[in-house]
Amino acid sequence: MQYWLMKSEPDEVSIDDLARAGTVPWSGVRNYQARNFMRDAMQVGDLAFFYHSGCAEPGIAGICEVCSEPYPDATQFDPHSAYHDPKSAPDKPRWLLRDVRFVGKGRYLPLAELRSYVELANMRLLARGNRLSITPVTAEEWAFINRFMAEKS
Repeated sequence: MQYWLMKSEPDEVSIDDLARAGTVPWSGVRNYQARNFMRDAMQVGDLAFFYHSGCAEPGIAGICEVCSEPYPDATQFDPHSAYHDPKSAPDKPRWLLRDVRFVGKGRYLPLAELRSYVELANMRLLARGNRLSITPVTAEEWAFINRFMAEKS
């Protein structure tokens, strides 16, 4: 099993939206490295931190599980979508997605708190200039963060 961190803007899909829906397609990824993680490295059953980004207080909001094989992201073909890619064709799609299912919520862990732990100094999320919406998380980082998520607010 591998671990991941997947970023979503909460006004598009929040952890509460995922909890209500149960499962959502992780659409809109338009970075080749993040796409390649989904296509080549993720496996059904892998767990990911659900991270709220692009909001007043970004941070880890919960946990989701990868629950599908990769398949074409339909938003790339929709000219009305913010994620439309006119260079992508249905017979040769550029962009893939995976479905994720809700696993749980824990104590919200803001980015500022994550930065305060020396144990997370090498976490890709915290690297200077990191803008990837999907990043791998080591088993050690996963275990460390989960201890704090289990705490009461």
